[in-house]
Amino acid sequence: MSGTLSGKVVEIDETGNLVTDIPGDQLSGAPRDATLRVVVDEHETYGLYPADHSQPAMTLVAILDAGEPLKVVLVGDSASAMLGVQVGALVEVYW
Repeated sequence: MSGTLSGKVVEIDETGNLVTDIPGDQLSGAPRDATLRVVVDEHETYGLYPADHSQPAMTLVAILDAGEPLKVVLVGDSASAMLGVQVGALVEVYW
């Protein structure tokens, strides 16, 4: 099964994480591995991770926790500041 979702960054939280308007339940049937690609602005990452992941610092990851919208996080830093992504940036998810 393949799919595509589009949304946008609707908030930048206090640590610079990019909060999207893509509800987590819309990704319930999507794979969690590297066959899923998330593109925000011109940056991309592969896979979906829980908030308690063990990815190394400065890794761009897509975070999906139950009941939460999709977030894009730069581990240990501000995704917004480091990548120059602001509210309104396009977010696309492919699998």
